[in-house]
Amino acid sequence: MSVGRNLQETHLNRARASLRQALSWYGYLRKSGQRLSNPELAGLVKPELEALSATLNKLDSNVIRIAAFGLVSRGKSAVLNALLGDKVLQTGPLNGVTQWPRSVRWQPGGKVQVELIDTPGLDEIAGESRAQMAREVARQADLILFIVSGDITRTEYQALLELRQAQKPLILVFNKIDLYPDIDRSAIYQNLQQLGAGHSQAKPLLPDEIVMVAAEPAPMEIRAEWPDGSVGYEWETPPPQVDELKQTILNILNREGRSLLALNALIQARDAEAAIAQKTIDSREQEAEDIIWQFTKYKAVVVGLNPIAILDVIGGTIADLALIRSLARLYGLPMTSYEAGKILKTILFSSGGLLLGELGSSFLLGLGKSTAAITTGDNPTNITAFAGSAIAQAGIAGYGAYSVGKAAQIYLEKGCTWGQLGVSSVIQEILSQVDQKTILYRLQQELKINQ
Repeated sequence: MSVGRNLQETHLNRARASLRQALSWYGYLRKSGQRLSNPELAGLVKPELEALSATLNKLDSNVIRIAAFGLVSRGKSAVLNALLGDKVLQTGPLNGVTQWPRSVRWQPGGKVQVELIDTPGLDEIAGESRAQMAREVARQADLILFIVSGDITRTEYQALLELRQAQKPLILVFNKIDLYPDIDRSAIYQNLQQLGAGHSQAKPLLPDEIVMVAAEPAPMEIRAEWPDGSVGYEWETPPPQVDELKQTILNILNREGRSLLALNALIQARDAEAAIAQKTIDSREQEAEDIIWQFTKYKAVVVGLNPIAILDVIGGTIADLALIRSLARLYGLPMTSYEAGKILKTILFSSGGLLLGELGSSFLLGLGKSTAAITTGDNPTNITAFAGSAIAQAGIAGYGAYSVGKAAQIYLEKGCTWGQLGVSSVIQEILSQVDQKTILYRLQQELKINQ
């Protein structure tokens, strides 16, 4: 158990370090009084920077958010009330009793702090604004309870798929089991095991991922014997049956609660950084294009005029590294020569050998150009050969520089999500370490399928 706790603490610390790095890298946009090449950008990305700061603060608070979702009349509020042990949230026979998300603190035991969030029904008529609020809650939640009260309808299945896209661990809660005979309840449970997984390729839900409850059981007629010997009948409401759900949640929180916190914070940070990157790209698109063309022409001229083959390759590589660093500075990301080299290496190997072919062609043409330069003398044929090789090599070098620049843009557009402490890297690191018995394991499998 101590090994699991240590791993969770590691995940939490890695997530904190990643978010602090992101805030540090974007710090030039948060400080006033500094000269910016595009001062409007700071205002454009202010919401995302505030989101990153809020996400880091949430990590430090160690409060796990559990949000309940489902269609109207499935008993979302009743399930949360049963977990709380008190009727805090309003319930009723009418559809749409919950008009907006509402949060309630819950202390299920121990040092675990939980915030339960009730949401409007996902299928309410004219409820698009409420549905939008529900999606925002899903983004902030660390764990999702998707509540059904029988076989999944087409609308429910679509809503479930949309929630799966939020990349959050999910428990399917089969409520109102008191309304079904045992045989029907068992058949529905087995059907939910497969449908609840979200797609045909996924494995059926594990016991921790699907729980049966009766949050607000229907009253039952009970035979009563009175002291005077008379017999009568009266209605009695059985207590809620949610102990299994409560224990499942506690098991998950103890086993992987801090990892859930870390993962959700990183996913929120990744979304914020993607928005920052897109706004940066839009505001600096022309500047980036100008830089790429500038280096394309520079590399073509230098490589074309240089007569020594090996210097063509070395000079071209240096130009590519300088191009990457220039683009990084434009996007406001710190970039060392080592990091630029790693990106260039990735570009070379991900371009189908095109740029590696450029290096090879550059070297071979450089040898021919060097030979022509050495033997030129007064022979005009050799001068023509040198010029031909130089022009061909300049064209190849220029095309290579442009390809490197456009490919580097793709990597740099991801902001600081790449790298040792980049949010995407830490997300993959956490998911690679999860045990098959954890609820995070399904998320790992889903991400593999979607890659």
